[in-house]
Amino acid sequence: MAAGSSNYWEDLRKQARQLENELDLKLVSFSKLCTSSRDGRRDSSDTTPLLNGSSQDRMFETMAVEIEQLLGKLTGINDKMAEYTNSAGVPSLNAALMHTLQRHRDILQDYTHEFHKTKANFLSIRERENLLGSVRKDIESYKSGSGVNNRRTELFLKEHEHLRNSDRLIEETISIAMATKENMTSQRGMLKSIQSKMNTLANRFPAVNSLIQRINLRKRRDSFILGSIIGICTILLLLFAFH
Repeated sequence: MAAGSSNYWEDLRKQARQLENELDLKLVSFSKLCTSSRDGRRDSSDTTPLLNGSSQDRMFETMAVEIEQLLGKLTGINDKMAEYTNSAGVPSLNAALMHTLQRHRDILQDYTHEFHKTKANFLSIRERENLLGSVRKDIESYKSGSGVNNRRTELFLKEHEHLRNSDRLIEETISIAMATKENMTSQRGMLKSIQSKMNTLANRFPAVNSLIQRINLRKRRDSFILGSIIGICTILLLLFAFH
């Protein structure tokens, strides 16, 4: 019975790791898609919206659905692992099992947060592009209807230029944020490998488990501080852009 339970737990862990690897690859591709859409916009015609009805939109929707399905499957595996740790015959104070489960939960939370953040950035870019496209059409319609460059047209064009400058500043801010995210993703992969080795040591030497928990708490604190700094800088840049 114990051997069967152990095999069941290992099978769940194997499924969780497989889904985590698939999600990691999907999220990297998803991030590159959003980055290419933003960069392509700079090279597009000023009178042609890039994202409206484009292939990027279709790819975005397809990849978003695939990632949401993988997140749902990984959530289900985590729930089964939690049920296993609470089931009869499994020691309720098994620190190794609980630590492994918490690690998989943290990974799921990170992937979910990264997905929603990237998705929100893409939708924000598309909304701004649609808005600017509408402004361009209004300007062209106004110019063709009046046939003269009067004072109102000049003011309208100046306001449009201000919007373009603000949009460019926001894009630069997003580029910095995306570069920071990619760097943190790379570091997370390295930390995951190190943590896996440390977990192996923790399973063999319970005294190491306490040290690993303190390291995890410090890592979360540092991530929170870094995220707060990035958020504050982004808000200040936005306030400056629309001042």
